[in-house]
Amino acid sequence: MVLIKGGTYTPLYGSDSLKVSVQDFKMDVYPVSNKLFLEFIKKKPKWKRSNIKKLFADKNYLINWKSDMELGDNQSINAPITNVSWFVAKDYCDYLGKRLPTIDEWEYVAMANEDLPDARQLKTYNEQILGWYEKPKTFNNDIGSTFKNYWDIYDMHGLVWEWSLDFNSVLISGESRKDVDDDSKLFCGSAAIGVTDLMNYAAFMRYALRGSLNAKYALKTLGFRCVKDLNQ
Repeated sequence: MVLIKGGTYTPLYGSDSLKVSVQDFKMDVYPVSNKLFLEFIKKKPKWKRSNIKKLFADKNYLINWKSDMELGDNQSINAPITNVSWFVAKDYCDYLGKRLPTIDEWEYVAMANEDLPDARQLKTYNEQILGWYEKPKTFNNDIGSTFKNYWDIYDMHGLVWEWSLDFNSVLISGESRKDVDDDSKLFCGSAAIGVTDLMNYAAFMRYALRGSLNAKYALKTLGFRCVKDLNQ
């Protein structure tokens, strides 16, 4: 893990004057790999594919594995773990005394490129991320195969999407759409209204994905990494 020095940033949803504070925290340098996840389920057998309850994961959970403890023929042991639900990802982090990152923590780190803590205004920043979105099967690549960003973190972009602790906070109910409070403007249900950067297509796609997720979904392009509070 490495230290992420906290600060403020302007999220995609909200006015230009909205500043979100992020406290200091530690983040895993890499997403969780197949190798580390195998070690985890040896210790927590309730998360084996044959044991998983439908309440906690859909039918795609570890679908490409040959068995409870054996990867598929085309899966690298050092590739990021995918096809795992939010419930499993959360328990993995909890087991290690860590947790999943919040959306704000993840976006705060992800807005960095190799040299700048906030590279969102660079045309090349969005182009690079959108270029990754067009590449097939990057989830089969090994962790650490993308660039190291300003915070010495790898694979925030270019490998897999990642679960966040509060991924479902981008959702609003039908009743909420009738509300006129300021908070309602922060969510994806408001579409492009009130966004701070209409050209940040990469962030729009991330928020759209989060807004479509259910905690038990297990997608082949969705992995996770852990963070830790400094007082833990």
